Amino acid sequence: MCGIVGYVGKNPAKEILLDGLTKLEYRGYDSAGIALRNKDAEPVIIKAEGILKNLIDKVNAQGELAATSGIAHTRWATHGSQSEINAHPHSSSDNFILGVHNGIIENFHELKEKLLHNGYKFYSDTDTEVLIKLVDYYYKKYKVGPVDAINKVMVRARGSFAIALMFKDFPDEVWFAKKGSPLIVGKSKDGCYLASDIPAILKHTNEIYYVEDFQCGCLKEKSLTFYDLNGDDVTSTMELKTIEWKASDTEKGNYPFYMIKEIEEQPKAVWACLNVYTKNDLVDFEAIGLTKEYLSSLDNIYILGCGSAYNVGKVSECIIEELTNCQVRVELASEFKYRNYKLNKNSLAIIISQSGETKDSYEALLKCKNEGIKTLSIVNVKGSVIPRNSDYHIYTYAGPEIAVATTKAYSSQLLVMYLFSLALAEAKGDITLEDEKKYIKELKSLPEKMEHILSDKASVQKLANHFVSKKDVFFIGREMDYAISEEGSLKFKEVTYIHSEAKPSGELKHGTLSLITDGVPVIAIATQNELLEKSISNMEEVKSRGASVIALTMEGADVSKSSKYQIYIPKTNKLFTASLAIIYLQLLAYYVSIAKGINPDQPRNLAKSVTVE
Repeated sequence: MCGIVGYVGKNPAKEILLDGLTKLEYRGYDSAGIALRNKDAEPVIIKAEGILKNLIDKVNAQGELAATSGIAHTRWATHGSQSEINAHPHSSSDNFILGVHNGIIENFHELKEKLLHNGYKFYSDTDTEVLIKLVDYYYKKYKVGPVDAINKVMVRARGSFAIALMFKDFPDEVWFAKKGSPLIVGKSKDGCYLASDIPAILKHTNEIYYVEDFQCGCLKEKSLTFYDLNGDDVTSTMELKTIEWKASDTEKGNYPFYMIKEIEEQPKAVWACLNVYTKNDLVDFEAIGLTKEYLSSLDNIYILGCGSAYNVGKVSECIIEELTNCQVRVELASEFKYRNYKLNKNSLAIIISQSGETKDSYEALLKCKNEGIKTLSIVNVKGSVIPRNSDYHIYTYAGPEIAVATTKAYSSQLLVMYLFSLALAEAKGDITLEDEKKYIKELKSLPEKMEHILSDKASVQKLANHFVSKKDVFFIGREMDYAISEEGSLKFKEVTYIHSEAKPSGELKHGTLSLITDGVPVIAIATQNELLEKSISNMEEVKSRGASVIALTMEGADVSKSSKYQIYIPKTNKLFTASLAIIYLQLLAYYVSIAKGINPDQPRNLAKSVTVE
């Protein structure tokens, strides 16, 4: 979940590396560090605890730093406290090898004991220092070179990692290796680059290579080289990918935070999906390989994801079961991979992940493949590890998402799942082509309705002021409204630091009512007309116990007598209400965060791309 970046070229490395880190800070902001080297000169290493700005200020205080190669890191702490001494880069003795690392070394205690036995000393509490000194150990023991030493480490170290290394013996070179954690490299006329994610180097090149597991390699000013675990040069086998994103897509522009920028980009993101995956008002998945014949043969759908992706699955479960006779099972990927139950062979497993690198989701995918289940991935980042290993993949075209709390990626994933549900239902004969066209026309009205909600930000900002001093907030709903509640609650706890809990309305009597006291906010989602009376009863239930009820419902519903505040979404088909309701909930979480003086882009203790268990 950390972010690493490296550069070798003809331009000053400092600015390139620091700019790259600003695009990766969503991956961790406990500390940051940089190592710069100019030819044969001794490296300059600068570290700072806390947010990236602390490092930038410290580096700039050094004045001009002549260097054309370097590595840098922004940290999300896994081993060792949030301190400068635990910040990367880490080094072997006399800075013979410097390194930065994203991942977790699971057997680092064992490796540390081995190194202690061989005379190594340690100054930090991190697994990274152990990793760097293990490279140093093999390099000096066998005297064969970086490739051999790095490959020995990849075999010996258990866990996942992506590393960037600088060897004293090899000036103007940055070495790299990957085992489980994401890593990309790229080349331009000005040099070669590596990073944990595309935005870090997109300003310099949109042509990249995805490093494969158990590969290592070397950046030089004018060349990239890749090696396999046998030490063979495999550069000629690597596939160059062109990234369609623009560098400007990764900038905040005139927005104060990425989160509000990305909330406002949702209508555009939804349109992008509709334009790619519909034709003549029908779903068009032919290019993906999801044929009508194949979809009609499915009996079971498994939907796997973590966090907001899991919540997309919960909404999708309601829709698929409403439209078809397919059985749907939604599982947290982090739990699914440990479960020991039989999977129906006549099934499709759908893995949802914004980054396409989520470790738990990737391992869930591998479990499905090992059991002979076909897999479909829904991801935002082209060429990432999950779609590369899926039988089918659908890209969401949401564009880069930088804020830790997902917004537009959620909406794009939801849109893709709407389209999948319609294609499945039509293929199985549960809806007609005319029905499908009506649904698609309704979906095409969503961007305009989203814009309408976004024009109402001022009222949400005013409502947000009522939450600033609260310590708890509850979200309730039934069926699909409960699925919406789960995502609303997640957004709230992520960026406001207020304890938030989502509960099915019918479960209030089974414990939750004991927590409802005077003034406790309860956000009641009630967008399903057939359940409105029951939802109103639940509002009355908590209202009678002193709750301050905020009702989020469809235009035309009368909930004023049962709630203190009302939020109305534009009318739409009941299957698609999540796309509208969630925008109000995202805005509410955002404005409460701002009112409390919290940076919503970087909530404490969280990072965006969860590439460790």
